[in-house]
Amino acid sequence: MTVNSAFTTHVIRGQDPPPGLWAGLADLARYREVLVNLAVREIRVRYKQSALGVAWAVMQPVMMMVVFAVVFSRFAKLPSEGLPYPVFAYAALLPWTFCAAGTSTAMASIVGSASLIKKVYFPRAVLPLASILTHGADFAISTAVFVLLLAYYRVSVTASVLYVVPLLLLQLAFMVGLALLLAGLNAYYRDVRYVFPVLMQMWLYATPVAWSMTMVPDHLRIPYAALNPMAAIIDGFRTVVLHGTPPVWSLVGAAAGGTILLLIAAHRYFAAVERNIADIV
Repeated sequence: MTVNSAFTTHVIRGQDPPPGLWAGLADLARYREVLVNLAVREIRVRYKQSALGVAWAVMQPVMMMVVFAVVFSRFAKLPSEGLPYPVFAYAALLPWTFCAAGTSTAMASIVGSASLIKKVYFPRAVLPLASILTHGADFAISTAVFVLLLAYYRVSVTASVLYVVPLLLLQLAFMVGLALLLAGLNAYYRDVRYVFPVLMQMWLYATPVAWSMTMVPDHLRIPYAALNPMAAIIDGFRTVVLHGTPPVWSLVGAAAGGTILLLIAAHRYFAAVERNIADIV
């Protein structure tokens, strides 16, 4: 199924949105080629129109790593779990930048595709999901830089690095839930795009990116991970890659519970607003 053939299959008002999460996933599965094609097209356009090309994918985490190393390591003297601070910070900035950039782009995806939405039918969730996939390419490029950083600081990697796969799947689920919620809200309330960057900045400092999860009291870590799944995901990335041990499963479980609740609630909200989305964008 190509983008054009899938887009011309239905008229917008000819099909209701999926009634539930599983039905929504099944609907997306039928349009998986559309999803991939949209993501690939967006990647090509973004890199083609950029003077620096793929260099933009690594500039943000690298520049933030340098700033964090100066401010939080040299001046604030924050602990880095016995690791070189650049590696400690970059291990957190990898998933964090992916989350921040992916959800920010996904938030604007519905409004930015208003002309397409008004013409043809396709599951509207395809748009925010395509935005997440687009930034997945940036994540892969930034990971290559991280490998070079590990080699430079002579940080050895063990078989525990394979736990990155379930951690990344958990992060993708969390990003999908957040993207659906933000995209639906932004379609109705355009102020969301102005409020979100401020909230994202606050969220950054409330998440163990520049600092260590060990600074959170033991009795607060599980509820904290449930409310802020990115905290457990980032701590897991550091644990499995830099320390060579499995993640703290209690934190991962709490993060998974919070993610599932977010995903269910976000999908229900998005499915509700999807019925009228062509009239409001």
